[in-house]
Amino acid sequence: MEDSPREASSADGTWEQPLQRIQAEEDAVGDIDWDISVDSTTVRAHHRAAGARNAPPPLKRVSAQTVRTDRIWADLIDLLAEVVREVKRSAARVAASPPSFT
Repeated sequence: MEDSPREASSADGTWEQPLQRIQAEEDAVGDIDWDISVDSTTVRAHHRAAGARNAPPPLKRVSAQTVRTDRIWADLIDLLAEVVREVKRSAARVAASPPSFT
C-alpha cells in the first residue's frame, strides 16, 4: 500500500528532495555558506559497519499510481521553490523601500 502525502514523514525522505532543490538554488546564487567543521572523534561508525552488501538491492516495479504520485510531488516541489523565491523577492523589496510612518 502506498503512503499518501499526509502519511509521509521526514523519516521516509519526503522533505529531502525539496530541501536539496532549494539548497541547490540558494547555493547557485551564493546564499549558502557551506563551511562545515567536523571533529572526527564525534563521527564514529558502529563496530558492525565494516562491510557493505556484495550485490545491489533488487529493482522495484513501479506502478502507474506511483508515477502519478511522484509527478504530483514534483509539481508541489516546483511550487514550493517558487514560493521561496517570491518570499525572497518580497523581502528584498521591503528591505529596499524607505520606511513609512503612520
